[in-house]
Amino acid sequence: MQSTTVSPDPTRCPLCGGDNRCAMEMERASGQPQPPCWCTTAQFPPDLLDRLPAEAAGKTCICAGCLAAFNTESAA
Repeated sequence: MQSTTVSPDPTRCPLCGGDNRCAMEMERASGQPQPPCWCTTAQFPPDLLDRLPAEAAGKTCICAGCLAAFNTESAA
C-alpha cells in the first residue's frame, strides 16, 4: 500500500478550512502586489499553533476567525 501526502491548501485555514485571506498567497497566485497581510501584525499564541496539523505548520495561515475564537476561548 502506497501512502500519499496531501499538501495543505495555502488559501485555507488548517483549523476550520475557511478562507484565510492570506495577502501573501493572493499576491503569489495573482502576481498583483498586495498590502501587508493582516497576520504580520497578529500574535499567534503557542497553544493555538500547537493545534495545527503537522503537515500545515509553516505552510498555511490560520484565519482571523480562528485566532479571534481562540483568544475569546482563552480569556474565558
